[in-house]
Amino acid sequence: MRSVYIDESGYTGTDLLSQEQPFQGASAIYISDSDARALIKKYFPNIKSNELKYQRLARRSNNWDRLLCLQKDILDNFISISYVCDKKYLLILHFLNYAVEPFYYERNINFYEDGCNYTLASLLYYTADALLKGNNFKEILSLFQYAVKSKTELSISVLVEKIKTTRWKELPEVFGPLALENNSCIGAIRSKDVSTDGAYVVLLSLISRIESLVSQKYAIIHDKSKNLEQYDKVLGKMINHKNEISFKETELTTVRFPLKLSAVSQIDSKDSPGIQLADILIGGIMDSSKAITGIKTNDYNKRIIDLYKDNQLIHLLPSLDFDQQ
Repeated sequence: MRSVYIDESGYTGTDLLSQEQPFQGASAIYISDSDARALIKKYFPNIKSNELKYQRLARRSNNWDRLLCLQKDILDNFISISYVCDKKYLLILHFLNYAVEPFYYERNINFYEDGCNYTLASLLYYTADALLKGNNFKEILSLFQYAVKSKTELSISVLVEKIKTTRWKELPEVFGPLALENNSCIGAIRSKDVSTDGAYVVLLSLISRIESLVSQKYAIIHDKSKNLEQYDKVLGKMINHKNEISFKETELTTVRFPLKLSAVSQIDSKDSPGIQLADILIGGIMDSSKAITGIKTNDYNKRIIDLYKDNQLIHLLPSLDFDQQ
């Protein structure tokens, strides 16, 4: 059985408002350990460390050309997929899913038609602070995040009261349901199955693309780390779902269960060249996201995105190009 190696970056659990780590992502590579070892030896033959680590290598500009060549070699010659999302944008989408959409569902309105949730989330990302003035929207997102995690009546009440004190009537389509204490929206926040953890979103996006690219059963191998413990649990649930069913996530993406994915295991990345290459890919695309969004740009990271073909990258980033969304 062939193996797919994955690695993640930027995971902060249910906290999606981390200023230090605004992006979350993961990369997957369908490769053998022997091929991965050969690539490492080809581009970094004299590395003194017993493990190839992106963050360590990217700090030195004399490694940039070799890092670009290594990423290009992987992307040109092996099945791979990377996913990156803006965590604040993902949190806004969660807010729309649970604090807004149930209100429309009750009225037989398809809130997701034509990507309405994505365009509305993008609009909020760029304009909500101005509409509500001050830091009100950031406070609302923070209170929403806490209410979803704690599930207490007090935390939900504080969230609702905060919205009532803002200029929520500037955008009642979004803030009205909670301002008017809609029971379905409050019930969704209170539900034990609702979370703002991004692990499921990241993994479902990766898995749906991998499933369309591979033709036989495969195993996922990932690093032994605390962050990836949650990924391990989610992957286990996906593997154990044996009922036949399909979900259409977007116009372009459908995932069918049961999956061809049949096993998941953890290994120390020091012992896995495949995981080390997954670390190189996710490190690169996270660096590239900083360049795309203007957070940090240099001669290296602005060139990474050009290495990717459209079918090798999934991104969840806000955009005011509503026609495209």
